[in-house]
Amino acid sequence: MATETLSPLGADLVEAMLEVAAHVRGEIELPMRVTQAPETVDVNGIRQRLNLSQRQFADRFGLSLSTVRDWEQGRRNPDRSARILLRVIEREGEAVIRAPRSPQ
Repeated sequence: MATETLSPLGADLVEAMLEVAAHVRGEIELPMRVTQAPETVDVNGIRQRLNLSQRQFADRFGLSLSTVRDWEQGRRNPDRSARILLRVIEREGEAVIRAPRSPQ
């Protein structure tokens, strides 16, 4: 495949797929990264630092309002995936907002 006709992203994707294929065939080892989930997350603190109401926070990050309320009031605890997402929101909230958008 002629990668010179692809966009930089397209060329990167082709290269990545070739690496995956080589890994599956046992030809190369790919590095692994294990994501550590925080044990606890201060949902209210994150939301307050972003200066958002519970509804705004839920809407902005694709969460249900009742879930945000339950987390903040201690009725439920975020699961591992939610704790990771909340940590990313805390550190790079704008990236979470941009991620689902389609390219312009």
